[in-house]
Amino acid sequence: MKFRDIDIYVIHLFRRLWIPVSKFAIFLTFFWFGILKVVGLSPASPMVQHLTSITMPFIQTYQFVVLLGLFECVLGILFLIKGFERIVIPLLLVHMVTTFLPLFLLPHEVWQSFLVPTLEGQFIIKNIVIVAVAIGIASHLHPIPKHLASKLEM
Repeated sequence: MKFRDIDIYVIHLFRRLWIPVSKFAIFLTFFWFGILKVVGLSPASPMVQHLTSITMPFIQTYQFVVLLGLFECVLGILFLIKGFERIVIPLLLVHMVTTFLPLFLLPHEVWQSFLVPTLEGQFIIKNIVIVAVAIGIASHLHPIPKHLASKLEM
């Protein structure tokens, strides 16, 4: 087998696998990290509680962490269900906006110095990859059929 043939085979294999692998990776990440919040074992919980106390002081921070964990679990599960991409991707993007807030609202917890993130900051910044994967998944959706789109228009 020639190198080019192997290259073509691998490229076609990855094209078939990348959507299911991407969806599973997002599921695994969100479900796993969400469950850790629900059971009180997430290393991110103190930062989430601190951010919650600043942005929503009227909410009990522990309860918010548990609800956030449940929300993350649901996001993960929805990525596994075909046809729910149009629902879960906007929810994911809203969630990602909130995960980036500590970069601005809790700079002492996420930056060691200018452009040098702490471990927590690195954890947040890597979410850019999750956003990119979600955009890639969305880019492969089929357009809404015309008869359904006309019903959705105002």
